[in-house]
Amino acid sequence: MNTEIRRERIVYGLFVLGFGLMMLSLLISCNDNDAANTAHIEVRLTDAPGNYEEVNVDIQDVQVNSGDDDSGWQSLAINKGVYDLKQLTNGIDTLLGSADLPAGKISQIRLVLGTNNTVKVDGKVFPLTTPSAQQSGLKVKVNEELKEGITYKILLDFDAALSIVARGNGDYNLKPVIRSITEAVDGAIEGTIHPFEARPTVYAILGTDTVSTSVDTLNGEFIVRGLEAGTYRVVIAPIVGYQAKEIPDVHVNTGEVTNVGVVELGGL
Repeated sequence: MNTEIRRERIVYGLFVLGFGLMMLSLLISCNDNDAANTAHIEVRLTDAPGNYEEVNVDIQDVQVNSGDDDSGWQSLAINKGVYDLKQLTNGIDTLLGSADLPAGKISQIRLVLGTNNTVKVDGKVFPLTTPSAQQSGLKVKVNEELKEGITYKILLDFDAALSIVARGNGDYNLKPVIRSITEAVDGAIEGTIHPFEARPTVYAILGTDTVSTSVDTLNGEFIVRGLEAGTYRVVIAPIVGYQAKEIPDVHVNTGEVTNVGVVELGGL
């Protein structure tokens, strides 16, 4: 192989490698940007005390809707199965599923039940009849505005005492009475780094706890999620050739995103 052909192949190989790295960077940046526009929800189940030995509900799907009609339902990745509501009283709850959703309004949650729903009374187990729930699901109003970067716990309070109706023939119907309780469980810090070519890692430090994130390589924006309330030090550690910077006394409140503005990094 002569020198000219070898040189052309090397140049072509470098071009392909560079193009691939550029596309990978764009893909990662787009994914980071998409993630920055979302809120995280956890849907949990609990129960008010009732006079039954067991109340077993067969949960097969949990869906959320950001609209006011029956369009736009989205299923969550959940732990399907039978849940004994009597094990979820007095402040105890269990995680049904979680998801990252676009920031904005969430109007309803729907529980879709299976057929294995039962109640235990005086040592005997009786089936719970739930025809309407099996067909379309149990709709629970939420009407909450989700903020970007915040995690929310949506607690579904299933009132078993009011939900089970005894029939005259000894059978039982399930007519669920459920209310939702939504609360933000953390805060976040956001900002913009100039120049974004510094590609820094951003650290939010509270005592001995540290949470970090990278910066969007297209615009320098960042958001550090999942922060408990407190006063943080924000440390910005760029690549070689730029000066690190620290921002002290950044206050984070539950349910809020603290913006530190534009941070300028000087060169060495």
